[in-house]
Amino acid sequence: MEFEFDDQTLFHYSLITLYLVGPPTFISLHFLQAPYGKHRRPGWGPTIPAPLAWFLMESPTLWLTFLLLPFGINTSNPKSIFLISFFLLHYFNRTVLFPLRLLRQKTAGDFPLTIAATAFGFNLLNGYLQARSVSHYSDYDGDEWFWWRFVVGAVVFLTGMAINVGSDRVLVRLKEGGGGYKVPRGGWFERVSCPNYFGECVEWLGWAIMTWSWAGLGFFLYTCANLVPRARANHNWYLDKFGEDYPKSRKAVLPFLY
Repeated sequence: MEFEFDDQTLFHYSLITLYLVGPPTFISLHFLQAPYGKHRRPGWGPTIPAPLAWFLMESPTLWLTFLLLPFGINTSNPKSIFLISFFLLHYFNRTVLFPLRLLRQKTAGDFPLTIAATAFGFNLLNGYLQARSVSHYSDYDGDEWFWWRFVVGAVVFLTGMAINVGSDRVLVRLKEGGGGYKVPRGGWFERVSCPNYFGECVEWLGWAIMTWSWAGLGFFLYTCANLVPRARANHNWYLDKFGEDYPKSRKAVLPFLY
């Protein structure tokens, strides 16, 4: 039997892949943390400057999305345009603005090329899925609940993004001052050790609600699988480094819970 590999087949298997990579990511990150930031350590091969790494590995979410959008049947549909704008908003910050903020640090450090390449591959996969899901494979006709879900999801998304971006700024400013790591204070840092990760999980929950798609849900679940174990590792790192000086009431990533 002849096997025809078209875009629908590619989308189908890419979506399956997104769901399959989540569980092993969640399990493996409980035992081994990606060696960047607080967990940076030698033995992972060549490195590149952290601002360049963030720019390169996050970039597919922008250029691939713009390449794919013109080929979707919903390209000119306002619903599709509103949705993809939120995705691009997040990744413009992550791909362009965040690396620029890192450039201001004298201690931004290096980033393992292997980790950057892995992240680049994931963003190729996810950028393709989210762009094609929104611009081509979603059916907006007769969806009476679209705008209700969109408004609810947008509020959740923007709330999460405000937490994420605001927390990143606090961390960057702490490092700009020099003198090594310090205990972050203020805002959501009084509730959790990693409000930047909590905010990003909230963002993609909002995205899943807005898009109401398997691709959106898969991305939210993968984000949690990737960031929750890292948040827990960061929380333990803070406790080990600062001991009694670290607030015992803070949770790792979920306020009042975990």
